[in-house]
Amino acid sequence: MAASSENSGNQASTQDQMVAGSAWMTAGSILSRILGAVYIIPWNIWFGAFYLQGNALYGKGYNIYSFFLIAAIAGVPSAIAKQVAHYNALNEYGISVRLYKRGLEIAILTGIVIASLMYFGAPLFTGGDENLVPVLHSLAWAILIIPTMSLTRGYFQGFQQMAPSAISQFVEQLVRVIYMLGAAFIIMRVLKGNWITAVSQSTFAAAVGAFGGLLILGVYYWRRRHEFRSLVANSNNEMVVPAKQLYQEIIAQAVPFIVLGAGITIFQLIDQYTFAPIMHMAGTYTAAHLNDLFALFGVNANKLIMITISLSSALAVTVVPLLSQSYTQGNKKDISAQLTNAFMMFEFIMIPSALGMAAIARPLNLVFYGTTHEALAASLLAFSSYLSILLGLYTVVAALMQGISQNKRAVRYFLVGTIVKFVVQWPLVYFFGAFGPLIATGCGFLVACYLIVHWLNNQFGINYASIAKKTNGILLSALGTFALARGVALLGGLLGSQGRVINFLIVAVAAVIGGYFYVYSVLKSRLADAILGSRVAGLRRRLHIR
Repeated sequence: MAASSENSGNQASTQDQMVAGSAWMTAGSILSRILGAVYIIPWNIWFGAFYLQGNALYGKGYNIYSFFLIAAIAGVPSAIAKQVAHYNALNEYGISVRLYKRGLEIAILTGIVIASLMYFGAPLFTGGDENLVPVLHSLAWAILIIPTMSLTRGYFQGFQQMAPSAISQFVEQLVRVIYMLGAAFIIMRVLKGNWITAVSQSTFAAAVGAFGGLLILGVYYWRRRHEFRSLVANSNNEMVVPAKQLYQEIIAQAVPFIVLGAGITIFQLIDQYTFAPIMHMAGTYTAAHLNDLFALFGVNANKLIMITISLSSALAVTVVPLLSQSYTQGNKKDISAQLTNAFMMFEFIMIPSALGMAAIARPLNLVFYGTTHEALAASLLAFSSYLSILLGLYTVVAALMQGISQNKRAVRYFLVGTIVKFVVQWPLVYFFGAFGPLIATGCGFLVACYLIVHWLNNQFGINYASIAKKTNGILLSALGTFALARGVALLGGLLGSQGRVINFLIVAVAAVIGGYFYVYSVLKSRLADAILGSRVAGLRRRLHIR
């Protein structure tokens, strides 16, 4: 009886840790993504007639940069978080510190090598678009800084300290946005300069922002240095791990993270390099028109849905060290409970967010991107919003596999999904145009997610009965949110205005009404308590919900 009570307490503690960690990471991720989306409005206005071409160039550069960045980071931050949590669970904090120092050496070296490769090899990655060269040159500088910053975030996460990561992420984005908007305004409006130069300076902002984020982490580390030293002093100090083994552990854990972490980016690169050639086979299109279409589905819509996908990314980052700890302790029951909790928290956050964005796709698109290709852009954004549920699910299940050291298996399943993407890409793009890449992406990730979830259930057992019951409640509340937000959007559409201010008000009203309905319904039904724990009772009292 006592053992059962203790186990129940452990599961509650784990759920509290997951909720608290997710809250920090979600807040940091959401604020960062909102900043990363809001800048679009003035940026597009200042670019004027060049904004779609500028957005396409910006997006293409960032897709290539993202892949190089993931290669530079090499999965080391997540691997460090996982291994630090592993040694901390064994009360071997001294090894965790040594692991971090060895990881720093790897991060600095890979940053220099990959940044040099991207800078000097830029002409090889343009796909025929020479305008990409200065953009890739400007982005290479960020790769020198970000691996060290990301590694330090992983170290804090291994100690279940999510606040430093979340705050540094927000500061990084804030500094980046301030620099890129200032540069765009001066170049385009004050100096009446070249739009390609403005895009290059906008992408260089990634390096400026990364430096700001790294400074914040340095301050946090300095303030907590005594805490870390105390933990090391009181460690068991029974294990002796040679430096060579530490390097091997980091690399063995990190390499699969490259493929899994780059999953969405890899699919975007497939679209970037195949969309135009396939469309040229389907009909006669100018390069400028295809650039516009790519900007609509591959950049514009993607920037907005990444706000909701970042919710699942925040959850994924929180899950890895917690699962690693349970896996180290051999607690299969706790692993099963954590898997179930992770899926429930994902649904609880992701489904209403995605449906809500789909419901207000038209006014939201008008706020951020104006009236160019209005109908097509709104449809692509709505479709992408539904698709974001699958992309977010992939982010979470890949993290779950990493947390229980099934990296190679997760990579195999992702490769199967990538093959599916390649197979269906040509016919879907040929017949469905700009929607084709999105449908192909959905097919690929659906297969990858199914294979991972099926394996997890076979090995550890996922409480589908509990998930199904709560999922019904989430769906009912989320559909109510969708209906209300859609109603507000349709009523607002009757005004006939295409101005940004009016549509911003429509979006705001729809978000408030739909969001309040969801919060009210999950609190009223006690669904929030079952998923987030008893701490939500305080929110229910403040909102006077019985």
